[in-house]
Order: sequence, then C-alpha cells, then structure tokens
Amino acid sequence: MNKLIASLIAGLFATAAMAQTPAPAADVAKAQAKADEKVAKAHAKAEKTHMKAEEKIAKADPEDKVKAEAKADKKMAAANANVDKTTAKADAKVAKEKAEATEDKAIAAAKTNEVKAKAAADVKAATVK
Repeated sequence: MNKLIASLIAGLFATAAMAQTPAPAADVAKAQAKADEKVAKAHAKAEKTHMKAEEKIAKADPEDKVKAEAKADKKMAAANANVDKTTAKADAKVAKEKAEATEDKAIAAAKTNEVKAKAAADVKAATVK
C-alpha cells in the first residue's frame, strides 16, 4: 500500500511540474504575426512611394525628366531601405522570441527532471520502510 501511495504522490508531483511549463509556441507565433504585419505595412508604404515617384516622372516636363527620375530613384531607394530595415528588425525580434522560448523550454525540462528524480527518490525511500 505504501508503494502505491508513494507512486501516486510521485505522479502528482510530476504532473504538477509539467503543468507549470509555459507555452512558448504561442509567444513565438504572436511575435511572428506582429513581425509579418509590420513588414506588410512597410511594403505597402514603399509601394505607395514607388507609385508616386512613377507619377511624378510621367508628369515631368521632357527637359526636367532626368532630374525627376533622379529624385524618384532617391525616394525609391529610401523606401526600399526602410523596408529592409523594418524586415531586419522584425526578424531579430522573432529570433529573440524563439531563443527565449527555447531557453524557457529547457528550464522547464530541467525542473521537470528534477521533480521526477525527487519523486523517484521518494518512492525508493517509501519502499525501504
């Protein structure tokens, strides 16, 4: 009977430890969704800038066309750089979130193993008595 009670208590401790592990996948998914949203907004803004630049080139006088194209190229390059910067920042945030999730998962696994080891020791101690 003592063995049964000891094993039930050990099982209880092990399940309690497993229930306390965080859900890192949800955090990573949320970070990925935010990153995708920011990148999409940056792409939309860049596309708008490209369209405005093309319109200005089309409206420009023939003698000012070269100057208008240079100005438009400058604006388009800035918009593309902004998209690249936003994408890099978003990717960095997602990578950071993934790293934190992996760390949390490893800590939770270590705690679970510790509780299991303690429970196994308790079972052995109970069976000796």
